[in-house]
Amino acid sequence: MSISWREELAIGNQRIDEQHRELLQRFDTLLAACRRGEGRAELARLLDFLDEYVVKHFGDEEQLQQTSGFPDFQSHQLLHLGFVKRLADLKSSIRAEGEVQLDHVLTTNKLLLDWLVQHISTRDREVGRFLNEKGIH
Repeated sequence: MSISWREELAIGNQRIDEQHRELLQRFDTLLAACRRGEGRAELARLLDFLDEYVVKHFGDEEQLQQTSGFPDFQSHQLLHLGFVKRLADLKSSIRAEGEVQLDHVLTTNKLLLDWLVQHISTRDREVGRFLNEKGIH
């Protein structure tokens, strides 16, 4: 399995689309590492990236939603907070185990795949449609 950027995922905002593209590239790197039997080592790098990514990306996305008057902002923000919580739970589990285990890699794969399918390709596209209707790019 491979994950790659598809233009139908674009929301029409260059900064947000670039951030989504980078997330997909990082996810694809994890999947490739899993195929080589190196998923545990790559997961540590991905989690470091995600620590910074969620702060920057969710902040940018939420600011854009607020300044544009996106009507579903609070619901969208709750989804972001839910992702951050799931990420924190995963990292807590890794700390408790003392090292990355196979189940952590599988959990991360599922977390990111669910996020891609359910959030970026649906909820973020709703934001994109709203922004495009308002002429905000």
